[in-house]
Amino acid sequence: MRKSVPLAAIALAGLFLASLAQAATSARAQLDAFAQNLRSLSGSFSQTVFDANGRRGDTSQGTLALQAPRQFRWDTQGPYKQLIVADGDKVWIYDPELEQVTVRDQGTQESHSPLTVLTDLSRLDHDFRASEQGERDGLQWLRLKSRGKDPQFEYAEIGFDGNTPRRMVFVDTLGNRTEIVFSDWQRNPVLSSDTFRFTPPKGTDVVGDAASPGAQ
Repeated sequence: MRKSVPLAAIALAGLFLASLAQAATSARAQLDAFAQNLRSLSGSFSQTVFDANGRRGDTSQGTLALQAPRQFRWDTQGPYKQLIVADGDKVWIYDPELEQVTVRDQGTQESHSPLTVLTDLSRLDHDFRASEQGERDGLQWLRLKSRGKDPQFEYAEIGFDGNTPRRMVFVDTLGNRTEIVFSDWQRNPVLSSDTFRFTPPKGTDVVGDAASPGAQ
């Protein structure tokens, strides 16, 4: 006579399988899967800003590119234009309408950007405290809080679906919120060397020290 399986064993097996399914679809697991063997990344974005009272501000669109370990390009194309380039030594913030570029050394505040963890996952636990936020709006969310002494934001959240980051939310220390929707991701594209290089156009007002480290 075949023995029946105890109900307690069935319950434990169900809990075990549920925990495996949750682990496989958790935000951190999806981030790990997305970042595996990732060296460079490009895509498009739409960004909307909300103030501390929830009032909606401007929405802008553009493209972005990242390359391990610290190169970054954020190109806002509309409704206004702005270009941010991090070349590994300097960060350039260019406003073509003002014909002005601000340049500064690429310090810890850039290296602690949540976007950099996409191409340098080894920095995640070093630079951030990560916590699962569960499902919201059909995405699995991971919250990142900077370990820095003077963080530029209260926290950031990345929403994943299908092992791919779909949205990112930044909340700054004043309660303002920036929501970013990503699309058209390309993994490990061959990026031109000019992607992460910026030369101020002739006649542009340069604010800051544009000299490269070690330059005479």
